[in-house]
Amino acid sequence: MKFIETLKNVWKIEELRNRILLTLGLLLVYRFGAQVVLPGIDAGQLSGFAGSFEDGGLGGLLNAFTGGAFANASVFALGIMPYISASIVVQLMQIAVPYLQKLQKEGESGRKKINQITRWLTIGICLVQAPSYLAGLPLMGVPAEAFLLGQDFMFFFSSTIILVTGCVFAMWLGEKITDKGIGNGISILIMVGIIANLPQAFAQEFASRVLQSNGGLIMILIELVIWFVIILASVMLVMAVRKIPVQYARRTASGDYEKNIFGARQFIPLKLNASGVMPIIFAQAIMFVPSLIGRASFMKDSSAGQWLQVNFSDIFGVWYNIVFALLIIIFTYFYTAITVPTNKMADDLKRSGGFIPGIKPGTDTAELLDRIMSQITLPGSVFLAIIAIFPAFAVKLFGIQQGWALFYGGTSLLIMVGVAIDTMQQINSYLLNRHYDGLMKSGKNRKQVA
Repeated sequence: MKFIETLKNVWKIEELRNRILLTLGLLLVYRFGAQVVLPGIDAGQLSGFAGSFEDGGLGGLLNAFTGGAFANASVFALGIMPYISASIVVQLMQIAVPYLQKLQKEGESGRKKINQITRWLTIGICLVQAPSYLAGLPLMGVPAEAFLLGQDFMFFFSSTIILVTGCVFAMWLGEKITDKGIGNGISILIMVGIIANLPQAFAQEFASRVLQSNGGLIMILIELVIWFVIILASVMLVMAVRKIPVQYARRTASGDYEKNIFGARQFIPLKLNASGVMPIIFAQAIMFVPSLIGRASFMKDSSAGQWLQVNFSDIFGVWYNIVFALLIIIFTYFYTAITVPTNKMADDLKRSGGFIPGIKPGTDTAELLDRIMSQITLPGSVFLAIIAIFPAFAVKLFGIQQGWALFYGGTSLLIMVGVAIDTMQQINSYLLNRHYDGLMKSGKNRKQVA
């Protein structure tokens, strides 16, 4: 009843209601587009191609992030990932390119220019990925009969234009959700694509356990309990912070008498996982390289090439996950170092008259913050690596279907948890501003203070 009353309170706020409806409408458009097959391809011939992604693997991972559009040869087959790749590249370039550093300091106008650069880079990445995707369709199992008009120049040209347009349109949908809807639009599009595969993956696991008498309902229940525990652990990883106490210098107020006014005691929240899912994305990009080297013409017939193909083509394999976990730990330190500016934090604190008790403002404060970040990044990176490789444990130890195991950790789960928390916090702020209790509270009207 409390939950229903909270939903009623959400619906009462006209602005929030309109934003939610707009978000749902744009997400419906995105999911509809994921089912529209490229012109010139027979959708009836793609069943075997789509079935090849159901058992996980690298292709299954790519298909999961596009909500099945990759396996459907859809107009949204590239999904929103080119934009994510462009955003990462631009973010890394801001460290080394003075022009981008200057734009970063210009506030809103600089941010708009950086966004424009990211959009153009997205188009450039799409122009590379789209022909590669089209050329790889026969190699990935699409029969020649599926190409109704053949694979001539006109097919490649028109399909490339459509794929690039589809990615740009998906990017536009994400930005509209961010501006006019609720939550971060790009992240929500990725989350919706991931969730779209959840019912089918669970149905396959249910059929494997119950219909084939492979553990029965009790195993399904155990798996759901384990999944719930992993979700709680992911929430803890996303929300965990180390609070550094900050004291602001006291000032004297004059009047009929003088009195000392002490600044409020506040905190600097340093996140346990300040890098988010970026280390996993970086590590997954690197993990494509060993199998590609193993398939290269100069390596594929050698014993080393065969070993690389066997051990790094299986995302649930032992060697794959050992190297994957180590790369995540390394990239967590790297990405945290470039995204958490401890020197700038110390300078801003000094200019505002704040200090950490017992620590001199300036260099000593920066060194302390840097040391604390290094200390909390180690457990955060290890915890992140464990969650990232847990799908492999789910497959090897519990015999879970590979499609369902992808939801037991890794980027998929962390994105779902992070986006859900961010969206709930935005809805919660609307409720609190309109004098309602928060989303996770009872939902009763608050008394306005005169």
